Amino acid sequence: MLADKDRIFTNLYGHHDWRLDGARQRGAWRGTKEFIEAGRDWITAEVKASGLRGRGGGGFPTALKWTFMPKVSDGRPHYLLVNADESEPGTCKDREIMRHDPHHLVEGCLLAGRAIDAHLAFIYVRGEFFRERQRLEQAIAEAYEARLIGKDNIHGWDFDIVVHHGAGAYICGEETALMESLEGKKGQPRLRPPFPASAGVYGNPTTINNAESIAVVPEILRRSGAWFNALGRPNNAGTKLFCVSGHVNTPAVFEEEMGVPFAEMIEWHCGGVRGGWDNLLAVIPGGGSMPCVTGEKMRDARMDFDGVREVGSSLGSAAVIVMDRSTDVIRAIWRLSAFYKHESCGQCTPCREGTGWIERVLARMVEGRAQKREIDMLFEVTKQIEGHTICGLGEAASWPVQGLIRNFRQTIEDRIDSYTYRSDDDFVPSIAAE
Repeated sequence: MLADKDRIFTNLYGHHDWRLDGARQRGAWRGTKEFIEAGRDWITAEVKASGLRGRGGGGFPTALKWTFMPKVSDGRPHYLLVNADESEPGTCKDREIMRHDPHHLVEGCLLAGRAIDAHLAFIYVRGEFFRERQRLEQAIAEAYEARLIGKDNIHGWDFDIVVHHGAGAYICGEETALMESLEGKKGQPRLRPPFPASAGVYGNPTTINNAESIAVVPEILRRSGAWFNALGRPNNAGTKLFCVSGHVNTPAVFEEEMGVPFAEMIEWHCGGVRGGWDNLLAVIPGGGSMPCVTGEKMRDARMDFDGVREVGSSLGSAAVIVMDRSTDVIRAIWRLSAFYKHESCGQCTPCREGTGWIERVLARMVEGRAQKREIDMLFEVTKQIEGHTICGLGEAASWPVQGLIRNFRQTIEDRIDSYTYRSDDDFVPSIAAE
């Protein structure tokens, strides 16, 4: 388990003062001027040495993404865009940063801005996060007043931060749709190329990072990239904010070392599975867009990018949804499919048409009003959606269904077997309606 001395978010539960004075007492804004003076190459090298990978779900190396920005200015300004939309079902980690440790994020924006030669950052906050946005704006105002950011600040790098409050759309968590929304347009993904590093917000070079990815940068520079890299496993370095919901005794958001065993994490932080481990049915380990996994497979899984992939899913945003045997797993996945149908922007035909088709078929499977051959048909449709859309919503809608079919096919077949057919091929339920 992660030692207290290695924790980055020391006020995750709001037990201490979140304001500037309290944040400084916990080490924030210490050594920032020296880091700025060391230059963009040094900051990028330290973050690269840390092995930090994107904490929003993609897991792309953060420092490598920074290097995509132009090395020599062509006269256009560079922008940092922080994705705090946090629209993945089950995810609730970034809001804790904004509520209780906002100065980690503000300081991280300044340092990341120096690394990509940017003097302006936009923080895009989810529409439902009204109080979180207020808290973040208060922290930014404190930083301006103390001349930690702004023009002619004490660190020697002019830097402004603008908080943009979105309307609460899932699709705006996708980086190019986020840019469209920020510019005042409909939140629809852009075709790529051009990529954001060459033509992003308002046509200027832009780097988009998750809020947690940016918030850990100051402590990485203070304690060194080698310290961060020593935590976790190879290719899965550092600490991570996990958010566990569902059928555990104490749902929680907590910081833990990458690669922690799933069972150990649930016992230590969440008081175990409701009803005991024999009552564990399934787990969605990385947010609602990731495939569900049987409880038997997940129990010994390592909670990092490689460990979760080995059991047939993905770490994603580390939003762990635990389901015990009281769960109707088919209905649970249908509910997710209904969400993705609702949130599809409608721009791509496979997603626009496919998400609705998936939702309708799953709705019948929930009741058993289906034929077994439709199970393979449903799987094939998800494969035709996956990888054939502009953004990742096609995958988000497809993977949970694929996980259901791979791991709970027998459950679907048993539900179908519990129904009988009439001669006119209408379906007649043989069990009581819910």
